[in-house]
Amino acid sequence: MSKPVCITADSTCDLTQELLERFQVKTIPLHILLGEENYLDGVDFTQEMIFARYAEDKVLPRTAAASPQEFIQFFTPLVEAGYEVVFLSISSGLSGSYQNAVIAAQEMPGVYPVDTLQLTTGMGHMALAASRMRDEGMDAASIAAAMKEMSAKVNVSFVIDTLEYMWKGGRCTGVAAFGANLLNLKPCIEMRNGKLEVCKKYRGNIEKVYEKYIAERLKGKQVDPSYIFITTSSAPTPEQAERLESAVRKAVPEVKEIFFTRTGCTVTSHCGPGTMGVLFVEI
Repeated sequence: MSKPVCITADSTCDLTQELLERFQVKTIPLHILLGEENYLDGVDFTQEMIFARYAEDKVLPRTAAASPQEFIQFFTPLVEAGYEVVFLSISSGLSGSYQNAVIAAQEMPGVYPVDTLQLTTGMGHMALAASRMRDEGMDAASIAAAMKEMSAKVNVSFVIDTLEYMWKGGRCTGVAAFGANLLNLKPCIEMRNGKLEVCKKYRGNIEKVYEKYIAERLKGKQVDPSYIFITTSSAPTPEQAERLESAVRKAVPEVKEIFFTRTGCTVTSHCGPGTMGVLFVEI
């Protein structure tokens, strides 16, 4: 008889507490570093704190993965309780989370780290799918293998309102940020082979750009209608949320559930306020 399975992920899966509880997913936080200060992503540091600190002193936090020892401490109670563990990490091209989990897993049979090659609720989609597989009785090794195959089907992208945070974080030049601001450009970035790349540039009012981006991103796609995520760095107003949801339902009328989530501190510190993405799985 196979052991029960626990689905786990690092905090960059950006699932709400409600979704973590509903789908029984456990998370380990990344570290948020500000000078000598060390915080835990989503535990004692929030998106609003990033915006406030940047407005005050123009300093952005750095991020760091949990250490191998922290992973051992995270996995140990689960293994000792009789579980096999599937761990979903942010893309190894963006963080050391996967490598550190692999180091920890070498000490612990029955722990299966998976490099999702994704981030934020692209990982969230995979966590929900893994949870369904667990509930259907699949063993951990089979779920981990299925997750590696699923990664290529997850569609992750975002529209960015301002390049200031990416410039400040060294991810684009000051000239590019100035030019984008001058021309009112709103770049769209997407995950390709585990890394973020610019795929398109929009121009104009960000609210209109959001709706155009959603329509274009979903057009002609065979979308899994189970769940679609609308993930934002800033909390949308009720009116904004209604417009965004309406745009998604217009493009995919058969969608069963739309989840609104916030990008965690890791993604927010790179992309800044006003970032929005529609994330889905292709079939």
